[in-house]
Amino acid sequence: MAGVRQQKSSQKKVARRGLMFVLSSPSGAGKTTLSRLLLKSDRKIALSISVTTRPKRPGEVNGRDYHFIDRGRFDAMVKSNELLEWAEVFGNFYGTPRRPVDKALEDGHDVLFDIDWQGTRQLRENARVDLVSVFILPPTVKELGRRLESRAQDAKAVILSRMAKAGDEMSHWPEYDYVIVNRDKAEAFAEVRAILAAERLKQVRQVGLSDFVRKLQSDLEVASTPIRYGRQRVRRAARRAKPARP
Repeated sequence: MAGVRQQKSSQKKVARRGLMFVLSSPSGAGKTTLSRLLLKSDRKIALSISVTTRPKRPGEVNGRDYHFIDRGRFDAMVKSNELLEWAEVFGNFYGTPRRPVDKALEDGHDVLFDIDWQGTRQLRENARVDLVSVFILPPTVKELGRRLESRAQDAKAVILSRMAKAGDEMSHWPEYDYVIVNRDKAEAFAEVRAILAAERLKQVRQVGLSDFVRKLQSDLEVASTPIRYGRQRVRRAARRAKPARP
């Protein structure tokens, strides 16, 4: 068993480019809950920390949940092309810093985005090959309202505003690669993980496949050389042992 473990540890993994994994949904449909579950269970993916002009909510930490900045700083980042995407949502501005995402993808790390359809559309325009997008739908309008109220983070007027906007947000589901109806948290999470696992294996992202296959072919050539020579020796010995014709 120790030899098997040592052999596995010595085998190099195929180099892979990271991907941008987007979860979008109307407020209350469950994208944030699914995002947290994914981050907790998968060490190969990290959350893209957005900048935002909105105030902190209870329990949020600057630099962990968002980078909270003022409108002037946000406008400066937009002007200098420091954001991969940005959007205005319910009177506040959100955006994704470009530099840390580019670095993560080059290093083979995946980046999770908890953004809306506007941000996803911009990411698609800027980096379609790296993007995998998933839209989360609620099972019913009643359940959507219940989830928004159970968060106890927003005033009644804000909840009503989010409910009113949900229809428009849901109309953008055809723009996404995958769609999940979040009837059950565990089931929806399993579907999210299945999508991510499959996308990681796509040929276009396994940038080290050519080198990996060439190495396999080279090793196969070396391994097969003694076999060829051995067969040649057997044939020569057989010819020598064959009795001469009278």
